[in-house]
Amino acid sequence: MSGRVVLWVDASSGASGDMLLGALVGAGVPVESLRQAVDAVSPEPVSLRVETVTRAGFAATRCHVEVGDSVHGRTWRDIRSLLLASALDEAVRDLALRVFERLAVAEGAVHGSEPLDVHFHEVGALDAIADVVGVCAGFVHLGADQVVVSPVAVGSGSVRGAHGTLPVPPPAVAQLLRGVPSYAGAEGAPAMELCTPTGAALLTTLATGWGAQPAMVTADVGVGAGGRDPEGHANVLRLLVGSALDTESTPDGVDDLLVLETNVDDLDPRLWPEVITAVLAAGALDVWLTPILMKKGRPAHTFRALVRPESAGEVRRAIFRETSTIGIRSSRVERHALPRETSSVEVGGLAIAVKLARLDGSVVNAQPEYDDVVRVAAALDRPVVDVLAEAYAAARGLHAEDGR
Repeated sequence: MSGRVVLWVDASSGASGDMLLGALVGAGVPVESLRQAVDAVSPEPVSLRVETVTRAGFAATRCHVEVGDSVHGRTWRDIRSLLLASALDEAVRDLALRVFERLAVAEGAVHGSEPLDVHFHEVGALDAIADVVGVCAGFVHLGADQVVVSPVAVGSGSVRGAHGTLPVPPPAVAQLLRGVPSYAGAEGAPAMELCTPTGAALLTTLATGWGAQPAMVTADVGVGAGGRDPEGHANVLRLLVGSALDTESTPDGVDDLLVLETNVDDLDPRLWPEVITAVLAAGALDVWLTPILMKKGRPAHTFRALVRPESAGEVRRAIFRETSTIGIRSSRVERHALPRETSSVEVGGLAIAVKLARLDGSVVNAQPEYDDVVRVAAALDRPVVDVLAEAYAAARGLHAEDGR
């Protein structure tokens, strides 16, 4: 596939590890590649069995993770050791470590335990290894430059877990989806769990952005099936694989974009964080808020959103829905953007993503992801400022490795 590889994950009907595995196979990833990755880590036999099924009348790929009876429960510390000692491709190992760490930190926060001591019970540990490692291997195989995920349907009602009956979304899923768009599901969705903790951990680690399908030329579509087939609900996850439109960015790195802006003087200021989240989920590249003084001395805010032209309609609708404005201005701008990529550093043995920007091929900026810094600080029970300083120091080492 030529050009930048773009993936769009449609999680509007839910997400789980096996649904993602099925979608990857349906989109053309060889199941043998997934099997080899799982075999490289799993300490006990695990098999992946693929079949074509229907969900609410739609054809889909079901990937069964089949394991034997196991008497071994494993903690995140145990699984981390298995991953580090495995012969996995480095990119797959790094991604799987980040997913499991995110899952362990969320479970630890919910149950009041140390992340490294979070327990994955017997068969559940093997399922989790197969789901996480297989999905990570599939995404690395596709070589995506951009992974956009739709708002995630989590379901409603209650679910029976190891600790008794839990509300949906379960506590771990709610913890994992903090700061990203999610909802109960489309009107008429069944009262059931639609997004599992493993699915939530995978999506929040893999995503480079959230929202509607980006501008892309779709080459393959994979439809992964969940285990249940409730009446009137297609229990599937879709994966679109393609390339970014050539018109998204000119060869010299200049993007033709729009700025949408409006002045608002009658909105409860406590609502602005939710407005920002909703507008980003609708496809905005960036949003910002500026305090202003309007006529008659009224305090107000100017709300601005940076968007690609093809996303302007959906973003404009989100602004109208979420704010009290009755008019939005637009203006064309050029954005000169440096090529970016993602790497990672470790603080206290936990991974923190780092965004790298290059000028003429050399790294000129290395910024740790702040959300990762906060997560690691909580897991290590250390001040955020200290973890951020250590992450910056480690990120500066990436400059040095680059020859600066």
